[in-house]
Amino acid sequence: MLLHCKPFPTTSPQRGFARLMHSVRALSSQREDLEMKDLLDYIDSLKNYEKSGVPTDAGTDSNHGFDLGRMRRLMNRFGNPHFNFKAVHIAGTKGKGSTAAYISNILRTEGYSVGCYTSPHIQTIRERILLGRSGDPVSAKLLNNLFHRIKQDLDQAIKEENGCISHFEVFTAMAFILFADEKVDIAVIEAGLGGARDATNIISSSGLAAAVITTVGEEHLAALGGSLETIAMAKAGIIKQGRPLVLGGLFLPHIEQIIREKAVTMDSPVVSAYDAGNSLALKSFSILNGKPCQICDIEIQTVKDLKLSCKLHDLKLQMPGDHQLQNAATATCVALCLRSLGWMISDESIRRGLESTYLLGRSQLLTSEDAKVLGLTGATILLDGAHTKESAKALMNTIKMAFPKARLAFVVAMACDKDHAGFAREILSGANVETVILTEAAIAGAVTRTTPTHLLRDSWIKASEELSVGICHEGMTEYCELLEEQPVSPESNLSDGKTILATKSSLKDSLKVANEILNRRRDEKGVIVITGSLHIVSSVLASLAD
Repeated sequence: MLLHCKPFPTTSPQRGFARLMHSVRALSSQREDLEMKDLLDYIDSLKNYEKSGVPTDAGTDSNHGFDLGRMRRLMNRFGNPHFNFKAVHIAGTKGKGSTAAYISNILRTEGYSVGCYTSPHIQTIRERILLGRSGDPVSAKLLNNLFHRIKQDLDQAIKEENGCISHFEVFTAMAFILFADEKVDIAVIEAGLGGARDATNIISSSGLAAAVITTVGEEHLAALGGSLETIAMAKAGIIKQGRPLVLGGLFLPHIEQIIREKAVTMDSPVVSAYDAGNSLALKSFSILNGKPCQICDIEIQTVKDLKLSCKLHDLKLQMPGDHQLQNAATATCVALCLRSLGWMISDESIRRGLESTYLLGRSQLLTSEDAKVLGLTGATILLDGAHTKESAKALMNTIKMAFPKARLAFVVAMACDKDHAGFAREILSGANVETVILTEAAIAGAVTRTTPTHLLRDSWIKASEELSVGICHEGMTEYCELLEEQPVSPESNLSDGKTILATKSSLKDSLKVANEILNRRRDEKGVIVITGSLHIVSSVLASLAD
C-alpha cells in the first residue's frame, strides 16, 4: 500500500560524484576486459545458446535434455571443485538474480566469504562471478590465470566431447574452480535454464545447503517442455534428498503442488515466503541517497516443516516494486533456513544485507548527468530489463507507484523467443502510455535472437486490438503528422487518446524521438522507460561509458 511518494531530485553534488565514479569504474572494466581477449575469444568460439537460442526440450529431464553427464565429466577432469563448498541453488522464471544478490549480501554482511554465480551480465562477463567478502566481480587477472592454467585440459575435454561443450558449461566450470580456489564459505548459484538439466545442477545433496524456486512462468516454453507443468518439473529438478526447499511465489495452486510433491519424494522440508504466518507490506516510497527507496515490513513466522522467525520493520529496499519485496522475503526465508542449519546469521545482518542490495537494470533511475550524456538533457529515464509479461506487469506497477501521473514513452527491444504480444498487453494496459518506440538491440553480442522491429510492431498492433486500445502507427495517415507536431498546449490532445507506435532502427534515434514527443508538453512530467531485455539496458549503460 502506497502512503506517500516524494519527487525524484534532479541533481546533487553527490550524484555528480557518483556519475564520475561510475565512468571511472566503467573505463577500468573495459581495460580489464581487453586483458581477457584470449579467454573471451576462446569461449566465444564455443556453442552459445544465449546467442543462438535454446533447442526444443533442451531443459527437460528427458532424452532430449542437455547432457549433465558431459558437465560431470568436465568437472571430474578438474577434481570436482564443487565438492569443496556448500551452495544455495536458485531456479525460477523471474527473480533469480535479485534473490541471489539479496542472499549473497546477507551472508557477506554476516562476515562470510561468498561466491555468487549469475547470468546474464550487463557490462562485463566478470559480473557473473562475484568472489569473497567484497562482492566485487572477479578480476580479469584471476580469470586469465585460471584460463591459462586449465586451457590444455579444456582443449582435451572439448575434443573428447566432439566439440559439444558449451560457453555456459565452461564458464560455470571456471566459476566453481574459482570458488574452490578462493575457499569460499558458501556459494549462491543461479541456474541458467530450468534446473534439472542445467549445467549448474551437478551439486549433490551433500553439497546443497538449500534449494530455491522463485517463480514459475511461461518463459523458454519450447526448451522446457511446452507447458507451465513441464517448466515446474524442470525447475523442481534442483531439489535434493533431505535438503530444504524455499519457495518464492505466488504460484498457481497446481504448479505449487507439482513442486511440493517432488519435495515430498525427496524428503525435503519446504518453506514458502507466502506461508500463512508470514506477512509482507509495502508501506511507502521515497528517495534515499539519490536512489529510489521503498519502505517495507517483512515478518516471517513458519511452524510447519521448519520453525523460522524474523521481524523486519521499516526495511529500506533500494530496488522498488512488489516483486522486489517478494524477492527480499524469499531471501530472508533462505537466510533463516541456513540459520536453522547452524549458520550464524543475525536479524541485523539480514536487514543490512537486504538494504545494501542494488542491481543495474532493475528499475534503475538514471541521473541527470546520465541523461545529459545521452543527449536527453532534463529527461527522466528509467531502465528495466523486464522481458516477460509477468515482469512487464511488475514494471507497470512500479511505475504507477513511482510516477503515478507521469506521461510515459517506452523504448523497447526484445529477443525473438519472448512473448511479445503478452509483454505488449501488460504495457498497453497501463495508464498514460503516450508513445512506444520499437527498436533493436544485440542479444549476447549477436543479432541472431534479435527481433526485427516490424515483427515487434505486428505484436503490439495485435495486443492493442485485443485490448481495444487506440494506437497510431506507421500504416495510418495521421502518423507522420503526429511525429512532426510542434509543442502544444496542455489542453491539446496529441493523438486523440491514441498511443503513438513507432519503429526506429537505432537506440539513439529511438531515445531522441521519445524525448521529443514528451517535450511537447514541458509543463507535464514525462518519463522515458527503456525496457524489453537486459541487453537494451546494457546498450544504454555502455553508451554512458563511452
